[in-house]
Amino acid sequence: MAKNIYFSGGHSNVPMVIMASTGGGYSDGGQHSQCLYATFAHLPGMKVVAPSNAYDAKGLLTAAIRDNSPVIYLFHKGLQGMGWLGTEPAAINQVPEENYQLEIGKAKTVISGTDITIVSIGMGVHHALKAAHELQKADISIEVIDLCSLVPLDREHIIESVNKTGRLIVVDEDYHSYGMSGEIFASVIEHDHTIFKTPPQRITYPDIPIPFSRPMEQWALPSTEKIIHACLTMKEK
Repeated sequence: MAKNIYFSGGHSNVPMVIMASTGGGYSDGGQHSQCLYATFAHLPGMKVVAPSNAYDAKGLLTAAIRDNSPVIYLFHKGLQGMGWLGTEPAAINQVPEENYQLEIGKAKTVISGTDITIVSIGMGVHHALKAAHELQKADISIEVIDLCSLVPLDREHIIESVNKTGRLIVVDEDYHSYGMSGEIFASVIEHDHTIFKTPPQRITYPDIPIPFSRPMEQWALPSTEKIIHACLTMKEK
């Protein structure tokens, strides 16, 4: 699927969309709780999107269906279509009945800030927004970027934000190693390593199978509390 457009010299399109649920936090065990963003993003020839709210879910799905390339559409169980597990309230927003689409490969700044850039996707965006709200009380200004797409990755948007804040935290429910967080770090550092005021940090899932035990799983998952702690530590440096 990922290679056929290349193999045909661009003469055979593969307008295909594969949808899959992601995300943990429900004691579903390692079989059902992974966020395999990097697994799909690593394969050249496919686009990968992951909406964080209802409006983006429709816009990205419409764009995916109309795209001539294969698109992996990953939706988090806590944000879309699995409400019996407990839906994140901030993911429920107004969705127009008319047709519209979001451009695949374009990130967006959800809230603007000047002190720290937090980059995430899916559920991580909501953790970041809650942390930003709490950190306002400590007079720390957070900029939250929702990637919306992993492939293509909007590196320019990320770099522009970090160039302003000088600090970067990446929140990723996928595994810690070989993933989205490392790619984002590399993208910024390769552009200009001198823009960092402090070393970047990442809040990710440890390199372990997802536990069935709820206390163990909650310990491993990214959270608002972990983001707040990282931001406070980073701001002190």
